[in-house]
Amino acid sequence: MKLRYILLFSPFILCSCTATQESQKEPVYLASDFTAEGEFTSGIEGPATDADGNLYVVNFAEQGTIGKVSPDGKSELFVRLPEKSIGNGIRIDQTGMLYVADYPQHNILKINPLTKEISVHAHDSAMNQPNDVAITSKGVLFASDPNWRESTGNLWRIDTDGTVTLLESNMSTTNGVEVSPDEKRLYVNESVSRKVWVYDLSPEGNISNKRLLTEFADFGMDGMRCDAEGNLYITRHGKGTVAIVSPTGELLHEVTLTGKKPSNITFGGTDGKTCYVTLQDRGCLETFRSEFPGRSFAMKKQP
Repeated sequence: MKLRYILLFSPFILCSCTATQESQKEPVYLASDFTAEGEFTSGIEGPATDADGNLYVVNFAEQGTIGKVSPDGKSELFVRLPEKSIGNGIRIDQTGMLYVADYPQHNILKINPLTKEISVHAHDSAMNQPNDVAITSKGVLFASDPNWRESTGNLWRIDTDGTVTLLESNMSTTNGVEVSPDEKRLYVNESVSRKVWVYDLSPEGNISNKRLLTEFADFGMDGMRCDAEGNLYITRHGKGTVAIVSPTGELLHEVTLTGKKPSNITFGGTDGKTCYVTLQDRGCLETFRSEFPGRSFAMKKQP
């Protein structure tokens, strides 16, 4: 009888355990608020995550500032930029230095997070307005450079010594820019044309073999990031979503946000799988969990 009892009830026990495991799976691609609405201006952008999980986001409370947001969502003033400077995209290198696109002054600023010292890493008056930036593991930067009035744009490379090189001109309104996890591809989107381009990227930082990755029929695009699998997370400005596109251009997911004007995205959290999105119409950040860690998170783990 004892053996019979076990045989009768073992299937139930197995099913119960399986159901419990399924119920404990963490939901992904479901957005919620991370910071209080209205803490940042409509110029909210950036964002970038340091090794301790803190976020750096431009235009905290007023234009020309950078805010620091703790891993639990508490925001405070980090630095005020020099007079007439306003930040946009932010990236952090392997040593923890911050690089900020300063669009009114045609600069890429460098900020020491410990001393808060701000210096000009690169300047070129030929830039329209450096907008978003990408960074390699060696600290080479790429900057989009839109001319919104003319619906045109450029693409620049900024080497570690601050040398600025024009890679391509007379594009449409260049905006989001990102490097693939293997650093063999460079992605650039154009907000007005709604196209995402991909280039082959050489070890020296040169681009070639430009081709179309994907395009959208409506709404705009802003900042974007790659996860460690090479998928591209594209903020859909005006639509209020983050489109997740595979390295071959296939739309994998679309995350619905509360706000309608997402401007950029970054990865963070203890495992690198938490996404943070800046919302211009709400002046705050929303967050969601991904299946994969961010490419920048994985890059920080490299020796």
